[in-house]
Order: sequence, then structure tokens, then C-alpha cells
Amino acid sequence: MKGSGVTWTLPEPVLSTPVPSPDLPSGWAGEPKSDGFRAAVLVDAGQVMLRFRRGTEIGPGFPEVAPGG
Repeated sequence: MKGSGVTWTLPEPVLSTPVPSPDLPSGWAGEPKSDGFRAAVLVDAGQVMLRFRRGTEIGPGFPEVAPGG
């Protein structure tokens, strides 16, 4: 966040892995991703930061989520 003094280290991403069958082992859960975005979110002192897993800031593209980008 610009000027906020917040240092944020991105967590390691949890990436999907192609599998030959969509059947999951007992006790596992999954979710399809058809479209849209996946973002890491940081909320600090009322400010919201959105980033793609590689660190690209995407808050300005979602002003309803991260006002002021």
C-alpha cells in the first residue's frame, strides 16, 4: 500500500495440478475455477490490498473492494 508503511510478503501460492480424473480422495475437497480472478488479500488498518499470486497489484481494478487502490 502506497505510503502505508506495510511490508507484505506474499505467501506461497497453492497451485492446481492436472489430474486424469476429477474424483477426489475421501476427505478432500476442491472447487472448479471457470472464470474470474484469484487474489491474495491483505487488510491492514482499514486499507485493503489485492495482488495476484506473482505480486502484481490489482486493487485499482476493483475500487469496490479496495477503494483508492
